[in-house]
Amino acid sequence: MLTDVAVAPRFTHKQVLEILIGLVLAMLTSMISTSVVGTALPTIVGTLGGQEQLAWVAAATLLTMTASTPLWGKLSDLYGRKRMFQLALVVFTVSAVGAGFAQDMPQLIVARALQGIGAGGLQALPQIILGDIVEPRERGRYSGYIGAVFGVSTVAGPLLGGFIVDNMSWRWCFWISVPLAVVAFFVIQKVLKLPLNRRDAKVDWWGATFITGGTTALMLMLSLGGHEFAWNSVWTYGLTAFSLLMFAGAVVAERRTPEPILPPRLFANRTFVLTCLASLLVGAAMFGALMFMPQYLQIVKGMSPTASGLMTLPMVLGMLASSITSGRFVTRTGRWKIFPVVGMLLVACGLFLLSRLRVDTGLAIIGVELALLGIGLGACMQILVLAAQNAVTRADMASTTSGVAFFRSLGGAVGVAAFGAILSNRLSGELAERLAAAKIPLAGGQATPDLGAPNAIRDLPGPVLDIVLDSFTHAMDMVFLVGVPVALLGAVAAIALKELPLRSSAAPATSD
Repeated sequence: MLTDVAVAPRFTHKQVLEILIGLVLAMLTSMISTSVVGTALPTIVGTLGGQEQLAWVAAATLLTMTASTPLWGKLSDLYGRKRMFQLALVVFTVSAVGAGFAQDMPQLIVARALQGIGAGGLQALPQIILGDIVEPRERGRYSGYIGAVFGVSTVAGPLLGGFIVDNMSWRWCFWISVPLAVVAFFVIQKVLKLPLNRRDAKVDWWGATFITGGTTALMLMLSLGGHEFAWNSVWTYGLTAFSLLMFAGAVVAERRTPEPILPPRLFANRTFVLTCLASLLVGAAMFGALMFMPQYLQIVKGMSPTASGLMTLPMVLGMLASSITSGRFVTRTGRWKIFPVVGMLLVACGLFLLSRLRVDTGLAIIGVELALLGIGLGACMQILVLAAQNAVTRADMASTTSGVAFFRSLGGAVGVAAFGAILSNRLSGELAERLAAAKIPLAGGQATPDLGAPNAIRDLPGPVLDIVLDSFTHAMDMVFLVGVPVALLGAVAAIALKELPLRSSAAPATSD
């Protein structure tokens, strides 16, 4: 039997809603900034660099967000939730301004990496704060609203990105989040009233160093493999070995420090391990679809950035509906396991259907498939966090929440890098094979054409354009098809979860 070491203060429904407004505004800041870039990426990369660098623009943020997420949870334990939340907002906003002023790809990637550090706090801390003020049984309906915010930001981001790219400079994709961040900062300052129970403890810098080093090495291997060096090369094996060494060092460091970022005892908790595994797989499937779907819509279907943003609406509506519905159902009945199981199966079905895309696939069919994917994602993401929080004591709640967020972000980072590598390698192979078979010569004796912004691709000669569109579609099919077994493994992890009763009072958690 585990016991809590502290009891959180009681809040009325009105007070919870006021705090939730502040949390939602801050989350919108980071989520919109992330999703707004997805729609504008083809134009940004076409302006500052090449197609091969697209994955890094997205992966840089996911990488640093992943590495920093568990650290934010521990810092909030030591220095207070509110203070760390506001610091995360400041870091995120300053780096967003820097990204907007970037003059080349290295500057943009560095700014995006810094932005990810702030985003790590804005992703983990809302769930931690919600866990502080609401008991698990009542938390379902509020976490459903947080999931709904994710859906709203997912559609608002692409729409804003499309509008900005079509009518303004792409730089406003980063600057647009600044006013919202400022408002969120002052709203949180006013409504978030939590006691500061600072403890006399040190930050686990060794653990943070090892976790960051291992994650970075893994990302470098996945992102650069097949481009800067061959998969079967010293670089691949060296980075893999270094990543494993860093993670092994993290295990040793976490066992020895009195205040670990991820306490080893959590990994003896079956629910924590399984929810982290399922969240990792959800992140890989989700971010893979979100990042690369706009490319298909803009390049293959010839849509404007705004139109491609609108095409994500079915997915977001599905996510919105299932997130709110599942949260309310959990609060009313106390039953939660069915949602991550069915959700992951629906994600697998949606990805499989998307893997059947063709150049001439109708937009209505694409919309239905995206809606199915959204329903699945909305049903499982927030419920997995709730299940993990319910399985631990209040003393471990921040580490548990940030741990689940860490693995979901890690899955997203690995998914974007891996799917980006699959897309790039498959596209290069398809183009070279089809152009050679058609005996179409290219200027300068190139094996494949240089692919820039979608408008530039559309200006290619007719025969070359047809081959490019067909090759890109087949490459995208492989990306979504690889995501199917990933989602099915997530369903298996969800099935293995033990459905612990949700606590409805400050009673201590019981170990499973």
